Amino acid sequence: MSQTRTFTRRRAAAAVLTAALLVPLAACGNNKDNTQKDTGGKSTGSSASAAPKADLTVLAAASLTDVFKAAGAAYEKKNPGTKITFSFAGSQELVSQVKQGAPADALVTADTKSMDGVKADTGVPTVIAKNRLVIATVEGNPNNVDELKDLGDTKLKVVLAAPEVPAGKYSKKILDAQKITVKPVSQEPNVRAVLSKVELGEADAGLVYKTDAASAPDKVDAVEIPDAQNAIAEYPAATLKTSKNAEAAAAFVAWLSTPEAQKILQDAGFQKP
Repeated sequence: MSQTRTFTRRRAAAAVLTAALLVPLAACGNNKDNTQKDTGGKSTGSSASAAPKADLTVLAAASLTDVFKAAGAAYEKKNPGTKITFSFAGSQELVSQVKQGAPADALVTADTKSMDGVKADTGVPTVIAKNRLVIATVEGNPNNVDELKDLGDTKLKVVLAAPEVPAGKYSKKILDAQKITVKPVSQEPNVRAVLSKVELGEADAGLVYKTDAASAPDKVDAVEIPDAQNAIAEYPAATLKTSKNAEAAAAFVAWLSTPEAQKILQDAGFQKP
């Protein structure tokens, strides 16, 4: 009988000791949960869903207008409480805004040279996509523009992006390489303005990015330019050092390289970075 009582006492003591050990462990678990709540659910992981909430302003190249609206909506859905406002313009205008101290959190340009111009104001940029030029013509291509050299026809009303605009620089590069002289009826402040001129019939043709022409399939025709005669546009993205939401801005810029964002970009016709 004494042996049975001794065994029972030992089991009771072990149970008490186990309960005592579990109490602080449970407290630790509660503290962890409380800590996550206090920090807004932040995590050291790279998941975009753990990005801090913020209202972000992103300066972006005009040629990203349609795709970034879709990307922004996807990001906001993935990160409730975050709102992204885009300001679209020619990259040269965006650079000017940054230099003038415009309040913003991130910058995405249509060429690396523009981004390099404000490297003192940004974090390390990452190329998130590439693009290429096509010839946009009035719907139906009534002037039979079939190749790059056709733009040299003086009877043709051609519109180009201004020389300081990335699309204008790329256009000049490929036209000069083929020794084609074009006298544009106008030079526009961004590539979307070039597209608009062709859409409205104010120009017979213009050089735009492939994605721009794809955004208006019922209004313009796109004439492909062979790779050997074309130029590749690169889109770098970077945070701005003046951002008041540095962590949230960095999370958005990083998300642009994720499979989810890349699918949105590539579905819109952009190339892999």
